[in-house]
Amino acid sequence: MKKITVFLMLTALVLSLLCGCAQKEEFVVGFDASFPPYGYMDNGEYVGFDIDLAKEVASRNGWDIKLQPIDWNSKDFELNSGTIDCIWNGFTINGREDDYTWSKPYVDNSQVVVVKKDSGISQLADLAGKIVAVQDDSSALAVLTDEENQEMLALAASFKELQKVPEYDTAFLSLASGAVDAIAMDIGVAQYKVKALGDGYVILDKQLATEQYGVGFKKGNTQLRDKVQKTLEEMIADGTFMEIARKWGLEESVTTE
Repeated sequence: MKKITVFLMLTALVLSLLCGCAQKEEFVVGFDASFPPYGYMDNGEYVGFDIDLAKEVASRNGWDIKLQPIDWNSKDFELNSGTIDCIWNGFTINGREDDYTWSKPYVDNSQVVVVKKDSGISQLADLAGKIVAVQDDSSALAVLTDEENQEMLALAASFKELQKVPEYDTAFLSLASGAVDAIAMDIGVAQYKVKALGDGYVILDKQLATEQYGVGFKKGNTQLRDKVQKTLEEMIADGTFMEIARKWGLEESVTTE
């Protein structure tokens, strides 16, 4: 009977441990997989600044992380349906303050315009009569269609066309072929792409707007937001956050206040 009792106790312990593993919390991160250096595919693996941050947060909380590429147009549906737990990928707070529950800002960003070096376009006024590409539902599109910003509305009205594209890889292919004359986009992605593509492209000096990135959670999900925010602050305090920023060349863009 003692042997049977010990066996049953050991069996119960093993089952308890297995159940504990099965119940390990999953952290599903929604992101745009074509948004370097924040999140993108490289050699069959999802990498980037935001990806590294999310992985570290998950690791410190004992969560299994799932990286879920999303169609940027469908991000709200994905979040509200529970398919993803957050949107973490160069996600602009400005103009969306009341639409999500946000982490604190962690990147200072701006919207800029990229053109070919030999295009003859050197300032925003030169975009008159040109075709300008912009990612659908992006911050750059929001800036150029903001009814309260008359300067940007007038600029957009001067274009021959403001062409929406699903992602920036498509935009750069169109720019390279001459199908579009310029791309309005986030400066971090612009700097990455210009560097990667060589010296054939330039970023215009004048910015369209400035903004900040944060991690967006479903409206009201303060519990998960608070866990993530606390972990990010621990990473800032111990230097891990800045170490990851330096890895991706974003040390001058991040904000740790």
